[in-house]
Amino acid sequence: MAQDIQNIMILTGAGISAESGLATFRGPDGLWEGHRVEEVCTPEAIARNPALVHRFYDERRAKLAEVAPNAAHDALAALDAAWDGDLLIVTQNVDDLHERAGARRLIHMHGQLQSALCAACGVTVPWTASLPPGTPCATCARPALRPDIVFFGEMPYAMDAIDEAVRNADLFVSIGTSGAVYPAAGFVQTARHVGARTLELNLDPSAGSIWFEETRLGPATQLVPDLVRTLLG
Repeated sequence: MAQDIQNIMILTGAGISAESGLATFRGPDGLWEGHRVEEVCTPEAIARNPALVHRFYDERRAKLAEVAPNAAHDALAALDAAWDGDLLIVTQNVDDLHERAGARRLIHMHGQLQSALCAACGVTVPWTASLPPGTPCATCARPALRPDIVFFGEMPYAMDAIDEAVRNADLFVSIGTSGAVYPAAGFVQTARHVGARTLELNLDPSAGSIWFEETRLGPATQLVPDLVRTLLG
């Protein structure tokens, strides 16, 4: 597979972190940690019940201390360190498991649990403690810090850089994604349009499996290390 591949774009979703013990965003019951998405991941939700939304992400942030990167995160970090060409890991996940495994060429398109965003001035700051509603921003002093999470209806981060990486890719790999959340679900179509090879690694076929040249089914902790070994020869 590594022949003629210079530039790689990798998209990861909740499935890659599930084996570390983090709940997937779209569980079989349609809930995320006991809540409907509309209750905890929309601008309307935080306006209507800020205490609930802040508490929800406080709990998710605290959960990170109980989990560790798995073999799939480790394999991608090894690929990041060894690959001579362009490589970008774009994750839809808000956990820090890619970083803790050692990945550096990384974009969190949906924000990060360990970051706070000022809704007034737009500054972001590292944040590892609880974040009560009304916490003041150190930059503008407004009581407007909120979780640095891209809610439904908001624009994901770094879309220009992501679009450039997709369009320059020789290989596009999607790992553990539902294929149902846009704009990420459309990356494979762009990759196909520019002639990249496209590969999906997932427990089950995603909603966008039809767009991929190849789908490999199984646990990320098996499929991702196998792929990385092939790429690195």
